[in-house]
Amino acid sequence: MAVLSAIFRLAGGALLANKLRSGLTFTGIVFGVTSVMTIMSFLEGAIGAIEKAFESMGPSTFMVSKMMSAFSEEEFLEKIRRKPIDLRTADVIEQDCQLCDKISPRLFDQARISYGDQSLRRIMVMGAAANFIDIVDMEVAQGRFHSSEDDLYRRNVVFIGDLIRETFFEGVDPLGKQIRIGPKKYTVIGVAKKRGTLFGESQDDYAVIPLSAHTRQFGVPHRRGTFLTIKAVSVEQLEEAMDEVRLILRTYRKVPPSEPDDFDMETAESILERLNQFTLMFRMVSVGISGISLVIGGIVVMNIMMVSVTERTREIGIRKSVGAKQRHILLQFLFESIMLTLSGGALGVGLGFVIAKILASQADVDIDPSALAISAGLIVSTGIGLIFGIYPAMKAARLDPIKALGYE
Repeated sequence: MAVLSAIFRLAGGALLANKLRSGLTFTGIVFGVTSVMTIMSFLEGAIGAIEKAFESMGPSTFMVSKMMSAFSEEEFLEKIRRKPIDLRTADVIEQDCQLCDKISPRLFDQARISYGDQSLRRIMVMGAAANFIDIVDMEVAQGRFHSSEDDLYRRNVVFIGDLIRETFFEGVDPLGKQIRIGPKKYTVIGVAKKRGTLFGESQDDYAVIPLSAHTRQFGVPHRRGTFLTIKAVSVEQLEEAMDEVRLILRTYRKVPPSEPDDFDMETAESILERLNQFTLMFRMVSVGISGISLVIGGIVVMNIMMVSVTERTREIGIRKSVGAKQRHILLQFLFESIMLTLSGGALGVGLGFVIAKILASQADVDIDPSALAISAGLIVSTGIGLIFGIYPAMKAARLDPIKALGYE
């Protein structure tokens, strides 16, 4: 222990004796680790925010539509030509699927929503069955969601997102008030709990009306078709329920056995998995580019340590002549390298998290210190000190004490 303490003191003293050289190396390591930490922390925060947005689906829920996602032009062109899913599909699945607990067809459109002399443009208007709120975790802040009777009798009632309440009814009870969706009047019966923003975009700029009211006003979209949200009877039987729905759909849509599905079926987990695969290359390239500065910093560390070995040849000879062993010399120079890069890495981790936090606040994403990102920053910086410091340290440890004492 005493030997290690002495080696640390010697290593620290040697670094302080060459402040400019040590400072330049330290700066390079800080810059590299800051870049890696910033990218990793921000991406983890962004993925976490997306995961939170999908949490409302629940673990036993899946979605079916003509096209859920496309990650290439070829895939997009193939899916866009598919036959849309019609409203009757929901009835077919509900009748034949034994492992499906609830099914809610959904339709989407955009419209201008107004109240008095105020208006909001391009608001998403969703038509959904009454059981939609039982399938997804859409929390009600005021009032209620529409009922099956509202859907049956095509009542013009609307459940609004918090942005619409805030814009039209700040400080006023919105329930019972009438707003216009396009040219038609709808009575507000409920307000959703505020969800905030994601990447600068509001998650509260929507209105939900009964499916029957939606088809009466907007018609059935022939290109997009119907989106189905389906809840399995249990989490354990989710895969079996999806297989059952797949078989029903292939039969109903007359898909030949040799052909692939002509529809998409996704869970929240599978969507996030595909998103992670899609962003993996971007993350690797981003971290790789940042890692270049770390490699350059490592090369600088090695060059500086080599110069240090040359300048301190006589010191090494004297230490060896009074009993210092090869491992002591090796550890001294290795510790100098590791102390330099590890201290730079620690500062880089802190700076990287602060920068990532600033970027995340601009994108309305919340991040917390990530154990993975912190560990990666410290391990990488320590590894650079170890890898690029080992050769100079070995060279110093192998110096012949007689020749070292005679070095000019």
